[in-house]
Amino acid sequence: MFLVARNLNPASPLWRSRGRSVTLVPMRNPLGSSGYKSCKSPEIYFSSSHLHLLYTRHVLIQNQKSISPCKFPIMSVSKLLPLLTAPLRFALFDPRATGLLLATLLYQPSASRLRSILPAALHPYLSSPKLVRALSALLGLGIVRSLNARLSRCVSNNWKADAKFVKSQELVLITGGASGIGELMAKEFADSGVKVLVLDLREPKAAFPAGIHFYRCNVTEPSEIKSVAEEIRKTHGDPTVLINNAGIGTGHSILDGTEERIKMTFEVNTIAHFWMVREFVPAMVKKNHGHVVTIASMASYLVHAQNVDYSCSKASALAFHEGLASELRSRYNAPNVRTTVVNPAWIRTPLIEKLTSNPAFKDPVLEADAVSSKIVAQVMKGRSGHLILPEAFEPARSIRGWPAWLQVALRNRLADSLKDDSFTGLQ
Repeated sequence: MFLVARNLNPASPLWRSRGRSVTLVPMRNPLGSSGYKSCKSPEIYFSSSHLHLLYTRHVLIQNQKSISPCKFPIMSVSKLLPLLTAPLRFALFDPRATGLLLATLLYQPSASRLRSILPAALHPYLSSPKLVRALSALLGLGIVRSLNARLSRCVSNNWKADAKFVKSQELVLITGGASGIGELMAKEFADSGVKVLVLDLREPKAAFPAGIHFYRCNVTEPSEIKSVAEEIRKTHGDPTVLINNAGIGTGHSILDGTEERIKMTFEVNTIAHFWMVREFVPAMVKKNHGHVVTIASMASYLVHAQNVDYSCSKASALAFHEGLASELRSRYNAPNVRTTVVNPAWIRTPLIEKLTSNPAFKDPVLEADAVSSKIVAQVMKGRSGHLILPEAFEPARSIRGWPAWLQVALRNRLADSLKDDSFTGLQ
């Protein structure tokens, strides 16, 4: 909800500035303090659960005398239209929407009532055979799309109902959870009442809240994993959810990358998944209950210059996910142990800050909290899945089947956009 202030006292939460109406939205500051955010220029603010239209470029936090530059993620209004029309675009392929509209047009009494509501200028279009054919085609596409999604979901879940996620009984283990998306996931799970274990080589910058337990561990060393696992079992029991989130990247070309960094990229991004699964999944198999989440990348599908080692490691992580799902069903008779792979595109982190500030960079960038929320929601659904983020990139799963000229053109475009030194790596 947006509240427009007009001629109000500056002490009021609704505030008028220099003769301009200002929209103030109460919110929780990601930095920890509460306050109000306002903007003078038409920009878009994203949080994990709201889309805020802002009309100034400053933040008013607690003390209205203290105004600092806006540091929240913003998005130009030029991208507002696709966001606002997203429901309409989804409705076009929803057979419930297109079917209802088609039935209304074909059923005479309903069509007459529709004409009485709409302007006369639109009446000729309502009886147009082209509109009926278009709606029929959309209805058919929508039905096929819905059936395909339902079949994919059933197959991914081994034709079983969604596993029940009981928050008080689950124990979530996240690698690389001391910062970034891992930290956001840990806090979101904990806020929901789920106990969380974080494994990371680096200490968290600030103490975790209650419900999150940190263990220092190098996930590339099986002996360290085993030692930490024994301590975890004694204190907390067996984890029921394993999120292999730890990841690194260098942003170097094949010839410029060092032997040590190339090896480490594969050890963290892929081989560590083997060690973690070998240590914690047997307990899930025994109970036929659990969930393994693999954080891969859109780079799993599309490799480009200056990111080859990272792309290769994430492609193998995707293959690991597919192989694990197959073995859980066919070798270990544990069809209720869920598996999910997450393939996000660019995520707004300090590692790509220089890249995203380059005017030549035009690719969409995801907010970290939006990605973490999608993963947490997927786990809580008790459902296996193959997440593409943003969802508009879903067709990218078929890139390997595209014509060669189209694949090469796309790789070349990405390579050209990363030619300068603005790309320093991923994590």
